[in-house]
Formats: sequence, C-alpha cells, structure tokens
Amino acid sequence: MLSDSIDKNKSVEELEGVRWPDPPQSSTNLVRGVHELRRRAIKDLSVEDLRRLIGQDVGLRWLLPVALDHLRETAPQEAATGWYDDDLLSAVMTRTESVWREQPRLARHLDETVRMLTDLSPYIQHEVKGFRAALSDVLTA
Repeated sequence: MLSDSIDKNKSVEELEGVRWPDPPQSSTNLVRGVHELRRRAIKDLSVEDLRRLIGQDVGLRWLLPVALDHLRETAPQEAATGWYDDDLLSAVMTRTESVWREQPRLARHLDETVRMLTDLSPYIQHEVKGFRAALSDVLTA
C-alpha cells in the first residue's frame, strides 16, 4: 500500500513539524475545520475529512497516499455496486498538475484505480479526461 510508510497515529501537523496558529475568531467554518483536522491523527480522519483537507491542498504528502489506498481498496466494490465516493475521487483527481508531476507514481496509481471503475458520472469523466490529458507523458512512462 502506498501509505504503509506513513505513521497514521500522527497528525498532519506532527508529520509536517509545523503548528499553525489558531485561526482568527472571524474565520469561516471551513478554515476552523481545516485547522482542527490538521491536528487529528490521520487514522482518525474520515473519508469526508480527507476530502476536505485534500481539497484545500493541506498535507498532500501524507494524505494523498492514504486517499489513494482507500480509493483502490473500495474500487472493486464500488464498480460492482455502481456507487462511488465521487467527492473524494474528485478532490484527489483535481489537484494541480504539479502535484502529480512531483509524485508520478501516485498519478499512475490513481489512473489505474480509475480504470477499475465503471459508469462514472459525467463530471468525474470530465475530470478524468483533464487529468489524463495534462499528465499523458507521466501516465505512459
């Protein structure tokens, strides 16, 4: 598994070695939530928590492998039932091209996982096409 070397008993904050200051009182719920989730052990993050953090580009070094493992583990069941965790897949799929170019192994893993899925929603199909077009050289390497 991609995330085997990640200590999931630690938080993103602990793994990064950087403590963010508390958000200002006037912060949005999203900002306060992201700050709180950075301090939670990775093993205690839900799929929705992963989606939220990844969607905000927080802790990608540690969270992308965890999310990719989850997507790969659930792909056969999701392909069989036709139900997909589109939100997490979308959050992962839509990270910037530079993220995937820095970690081509993860990009190829994601592409392989998506190939296992059937009957993707139109918006996910659009994201897959964009991902593959931007990274065609990485995915065929």
